[in-house]
Amino acid sequence: MTLQQEIVGNAMQMAVVNLSPGQTVYCEAGKFLFKTTNVTMETRLSGPSNGGGPSQGAGGGGMGGMLRQAMGTAMQVGQRMLAGESMAFQYFSAQDGEGTVGFAGVLPGEMRALELDGTRAWFAEKDAFVAAESTVDFGIAFQGGRTGMSGGEGFILEKFTGYGTVIIAGAGNFIDLNPADFGGRIEVDTGCVVAFEEGIQYGVQRVGGLNRQGIMNAVFGGEGLSLATLEGNGRVILQSLTIESLANALKKAQGGDKQGPTGGLFSTNAG
Repeated sequence: MTLQQEIVGNAMQMAVVNLSPGQTVYCEAGKFLFKTTNVTMETRLSGPSNGGGPSQGAGGGGMGGMLRQAMGTAMQVGQRMLAGESMAFQYFSAQDGEGTVGFAGVLPGEMRALELDGTRAWFAEKDAFVAAESTVDFGIAFQGGRTGMSGGEGFILEKFTGYGTVIIAGAGNFIDLNPADFGGRIEVDTGCVVAFEEGIQYGVQRVGGLNRQGIMNAVFGGEGLSLATLEGNGRVILQSLTIESLANALKKAQGGDKQGPTGGLFSTNAG
């Protein structure tokens, strides 16, 4: 059953979801806004691929089944904690008729509803996930060592599989691109990647070589040492605002900017 939802607002959007009787949607803790009184709310550690959807029977293999489920839940929680995500999910189900529930991201920017048909997964930056149908599985994807350690934001990604609607959020405005329309490859600031379809090859490359121009790019260009590369044929969603640039702007407005005049390697962001 397709999730009936509408994304409203401008500078900071929210998703208003209409649930049919018995339909369930879940969100990351902290993304819930409001609900009608006939929508139940339950907080669980388990994701939908581990019994997080509609309640299952107690049969499930007896004690062995319960132990396997508990171990699966612990692994999921451990992965989410390692990725910096919330430990728990909140589940919402409509009872006695249709219900309405609202969700939002945590930064000023856009939201997008992605439709999964079971053939292609979607990958998204950390914290992009807002809400999804219980038929969509939420997971964590770890990039390879060289790619991840070089890319910073690209080391850990959210992964969505299954069927149904998943809602994501980002900062600033979105732009949809397909690398195939630009010769098969695009290079992007690592903080601007919001999400991309399975089949897109994601990597990280050094900005220039270890020469004069490469050092100038890294030190004075404000991009650091690396760019994300996206190759293949598929949808890519980019955002116009990065979390780092927003944090630097807020620090500067508060008179606490400790970034050098050019950014890049001169940035000395304090925690």
